[in-house]
Amino acid sequence: MRHSFPVFYFPSFIFSLRSAWSILRLLRFLWRLACSSSILAAFPCKIVCRIYPPSHVLAVRSKPSLLTWITCDGVHIDPASGKHTILGVFSNIQARSFPVVHPYMVWFLTLTDVQPGKHMIKMSMGLDPTNPGELLHREFESQSPLHRINLINELRNLSFDQPGEYSILIEVDDEPILATNLIVS
Repeated sequence: MRHSFPVFYFPSFIFSLRSAWSILRLLRFLWRLACSSSILAAFPCKIVCRIYPPSHVLAVRSKPSLLTWITCDGVHIDPASGKHTILGVFSNIQARSFPVVHPYMVWFLTLTDVQPGKHMIKMSMGLDPTNPGELLHREFESQSPLHRINLINELRNLSFDQPGEYSILIEVDDEPILATNLIVS
């Protein structure tokens, strides 16, 4: 048997593109008929049209995504351009003796896919990954899930009692977005 259009075979029936095209044409015709001004004049009733929000509002709400996490000595923001300059990036801490206090460090984060509104970020750290101690929590605001949000988090006088792998947990609105570690030796 030959068909002039492609045929999709399904277990219980045969569906051709010709019939699908006919159905689409019929639906388009009925839609245009319903929206024409002559048909509206014949029926004095109120017609309510749904106005769809922008496509990003209809999207499935996802949890925030972490694009960047950098441990560094500082971040400079150029007043003219707004560009961020990251200073003194490091991935571990070395000390001659313990306990040791690190006087100052910055955790620089870039987030995206954050829904509009106010949100809370929480950062915790500890030798026991199941029970890290809270270092800081603060509020930030998002204008759109399409924006990239740069957060500069200053940590002062951070104490390390002994060497080891310190587990770090970063959460946004109580949803974990990063679990990593910082080696202190």
